[in-house]
Amino acid sequence: MLQNDPRLTLSMSATTRAPREGEVDGVDYGFCRPEDFAQRVERGEMLEHATVFGRSYGTPRAPVVAALERGEDVVFDVDWQGHRQLHAAIPDDVVGVFILPPSLEALRARLDGRGDSPEAIAGRMAKARDEISHWAEFDYLVVNDDFEAALAELRAIVTAQRCLRARRPDRAELAQRLANG
Repeated sequence: MLQNDPRLTLSMSATTRAPREGEVDGVDYGFCRPEDFAQRVERGEMLEHATVFGRSYGTPRAPVVAALERGEDVVFDVDWQGHRQLHAAIPDDVVGVFILPPSLEALRARLDGRGDSPEAIAGRMAKARDEISHWAEFDYLVVNDDFEAALAELRAIVTAQRCLRARRPDRAELAQRLANG
């Protein structure tokens, strides 16, 4: 989606976890020390933040504000805690999409494929049902069973949200002019 839609940008999260093999600082995540992360939170530099599986994750505020000011739609890859905080911070602009695995077995296989340690995978699987239990807090549900079908659903959601009357004052003005003759 990001490659084919220049109006979409991905927010880059900051994290205190170590990079996985192949991850690049400033591209995949902003990797930082726990004390630096805590200072950023204290200074209000994070739009949202949470501790997940023993590591801190958060979204730096400044790049998101800059992207929104450029008229871009920002895609966040956050858990339910991050979604709650984003929704509280900018309630009229957050559209929540919960992406589900087709099964817990498929989730385990995907985690295995990332190269996480057996301990990390066990921890994530132990909390998976709790994480999934927050699905009802989101506006949309997408099951990522068939990648192309899930991608098509995500594109449809973006298109529908962009066409909302509240997001298109230019179209609302046109409709009003046409209605008034």
